[in-house]
Amino acid sequence: MIDFHCHIDLYPDPRAVLDQAEARGAHVLAVTTTPKAWSGTCKLVGSRRRIRTGLGLHPELVAERHGELPLFAYLLGETRYVGEIGLDGGPHMRGSFKLQEKVLEEILQHCSAAGGRILSLHSRRAASGVLDRLEANPGAGVPVLHWFSGTRKELDRAISMGCWFSVGPLMLASAKGRALVELMPKDRVLTETDAPFAQIDGAPLMPWDVERAYPYLAGVWSCEVAAASVQLHTNLTSLLKSSGSGRHVGSASKRAL
Repeated sequence: MIDFHCHIDLYPDPRAVLDQAEARGAHVLAVTTTPKAWSGTCKLVGSRRRIRTGLGLHPELVAERHGELPLFAYLLGETRYVGEIGLDGGPHMRGSFKLQEKVLEEILQHCSAAGGRILSLHSRRAASGVLDRLEANPGAGVPVLHWFSGTRKELDRAISMGCWFSVGPLMLASAKGRALVELMPKDRVLTETDAPFAQIDGAPLMPWDVERAYPYLAGVWSCEVAAASVQLHTNLTSLLKSSGSGRHVGSASKRAL
């Protein structure tokens, strides 16, 4: 099972979640919301084989934390993964949107200078802006659009640009989310939870809850659930190979997730 976007450090007991995820054989990308959170999350993850930490600066925190950009640049050489980054165009974020754009541009420039990274990107109500920034920085890496909620036109553009997508049970609970997933190339789809923010019946999802998405994906792909699981693991292998080949992100480390 693959949870390619999970805020491990924000669970009440992250070590317990990590231990169980490792025991279940889950592959997890533990995204962070600020550069200062990266080192602590790395310590939590420790030497667990299938779990990696992403270096992030969440767009909702840009106004308060943009001063951590030098720390982001300093830490970038220590990780293959960047996330959560991006833009948020929600009404409550309008006051910081110009700053968000500036910060995302700088982050992508740093990633390009570092040879490229695997990027987990937030694009709520700002998909075109994120795609514009990616198009302006083609060397930044392999973009994985987390919980994509843009328009059909924006999805078509993202697909044509080579973007990947991470989708989860809650995204698939909405008609719009299901319609978008049906149009995504099946060889560029990964699963995610966005937990602990994502909850069902008041309880946060766990990394292994990505399996709730498998039956729906199997239906979309006209295959058995087991075959959908194989497809997702094949996709992860393909992502890691492409990101280490120089074709998309240059000299990024070839460590497995």
